[in-house]
Amino acid sequence: MSRLRYHLAAAVMLAAFALPLSAHADPCKLDISGNDQMQYDKQALAAPASCTQITVTLHHSGKLPREAMGHDWVLVRAADLAAVAQAGMGAGLANDYLAPGDKRVLAHTKIVGGGESASVTFSSALLTKGGSYAYLCTFPGHNALMHGTFKLD
Repeated sequence: MSRLRYHLAAAVMLAAFALPLSAHADPCKLDISGNDQMQYDKQALAAPASCTQITVTLHHSGKLPREAMGHDWVLVRAADLAAVAQAGMGAGLANDYLAPGDKRVLAHTKIVGGGESASVTFSSALLTKGGSYAYLCTFPGHNALMHGTFKLD
């Protein structure tokens, strides 16, 4: 019985130490993962309006190379999602499947393959609190499954 109390006390102490670490994560730094099944692990991301800079880090948790199953993270106004995806298809991998100079793209990472990561940092001044924003993967065909909403709270 005393061993059980010891283990319970140890678990409570570990939980007490772990809680402050997760509670103090920087809300202006966001993480998202994509996999070989053409899925992001999050369907929505949000950052507080108090952020002056927002960093999004994309992790490719799969194994396939960028040429076969590359992923990126592209932020656009929600109304521009389909048009940006369509315009990027002809841009090719060398341009990260983004039409060069496309003003509808607010922020984006490069295309990454399995086991790779990429980050983008952008000014929150590009966004309006309560505005309608979306993110997508512009690798051809991926945006049908790989998209989500982005909010500045």
